[in-house]
Amino acid sequence: MTKHLLKDLLEQNQKTCSFTFKEITQKNSSLKLNEDTASVGFMYRHIGEIMHLISQFFGIPTTVQNTTMGEKDTGKVYQWEESKKLVEEGYQLMENLIENLSENEWTETIDTPFFGTISRVKLFGHILYHNSYHCGQITLTLKRGSYL
Repeated sequence: MTKHLLKDLLEQNQKTCSFTFKEITQKNSSLKLNEDTASVGFMYRHIGEIMHLISQFFGIPTTVQNTTMGEKDTGKVYQWEESKKLVEEGYQLMENLIENLSENEWTETIDTPFFGTISRVKLFGHILYHNSYHCGQITLTLKRGSYL
């Protein structure tokens, strides 16, 4: 039952975010709402990086380097294709977790530096929330942002 529910949640997150992700281009990735906010490209990259970095708490090693978590957008231009690949691979990591973890493993706790000790399913839920949160920011920026 758990795997079916998690798979449905992941698929819905992918679908909902895909409406925004398909609108991102290399050109509009430099859009920002104002000087103090992150660009579309920074946030898109951040979503991909976080799925990879958080997957380490599930025991999945990654070679992805953190360039966005806890960092301020300095105007670095991120390559759209690389970010897209990170996001797609991140979703594949989440799908693999669903397939490979047992029902019991989802309820087992793991230690994280930002939430303390939580269950794997709660961390998975955070990843989906995190994706949606930043996807909403990207949507707003694509609609109302400017090239600063």
